[in-house]
Amino acid sequence: MTTKQKAYLALSATSIVWGTTWVASKIGVQKAPALEVASIRQFVAGIIYVLFFFLVKKLPIPTLKQMGWLTIMGILMFVSSNGVATMALKYVTSGLAALIAALYPLCVVLIEMIFFKNKNINLLTFSGILIGIGGIGVVFYDNAFHNHTEGFGWGIFLSLIAMITWSVATIFIARKKAVINPYYATGWQMLISSVILFGMVLISGDHIPLSKIPAETWGALAYLIIAGSIFTFVAFIYSMKHLEPSIASLYAYINPIVAVLVGSLVANEKLTFNILAGSVITLAGVWLVNKSMKQKKGRMEMSDADAM
Repeated sequence: MTTKQKAYLALSATSIVWGTTWVASKIGVQKAPALEVASIRQFVAGIIYVLFFFLVKKLPIPTLKQMGWLTIMGILMFVSSNGVATMALKYVTSGLAALIAALYPLCVVLIEMIFFKNKNINLLTFSGILIGIGGIGVVFYDNAFHNHTEGFGWGIFLSLIAMITWSVATIFIARKKAVINPYYATGWQMLISSVILFGMVLISGDHIPLSKIPAETWGALAYLIIAGSIFTFVAFIYSMKHLEPSIASLYAYINPIVAVLVGSLVANEKLTFNILAGSVITLAGVWLVNKSMKQKKGRMEMSDADAM
């Protein structure tokens, strides 16, 4: 099998498995506190990553400067984004949570426009933002009438916070990168975030003894750790290294649909034509925004080349 074929296989795994992890998280938080579930997941996965690269690959302990970067990324990506998104699943469907998470490219554009004075927003970008928001509105409307879970609005709010912090993390990575093995960095981010999450669990008092966590939750955690946090992260980084960015980013459009479909089959989540149509409309908007950003980047690179 060629490297390119392996990369496409990794992309397929990323697209499908990350979609199912939303459903696994939903199952995991049904009978256990959400932050406790998130903290256990990040701790076990982080320990596996760090010990492997430290003991087997003989990589050094990160420097203080690297630790600072890893801590910021751990807070943004795994404490806020993952931890808060896990909390949201107590109140919203896995499909809706995954779809809100997929809006992050739209949020990145808006943050750069508002806080970094990026005025290069063309008609295609603006159209994509409107279509994406319209699509999520359709899904939200349908869920609001079919979802009777107490705290539905709170779940939407938490999902939006998780998506916004992931967007901030995306901007932070683009503007301030650290020279460190990406897999090793992921492990440290997970480990650091797990310590912070454990602290939040203790402070909140919302936790149960490990012996009281039901087998169903442990099963979901095992899947989240092995499939979601280890196997798929490795596959994701591999596909990013060996495929064109436009191809490697396709997972973002596939995993919300997987979450919607698997959620309806496994978690008995309501699936209607409006939800499917709204999901497709939302992802079409996200695709337009990504397309406009790539076009803008291409024009900037051509301008730089002409200037030289």
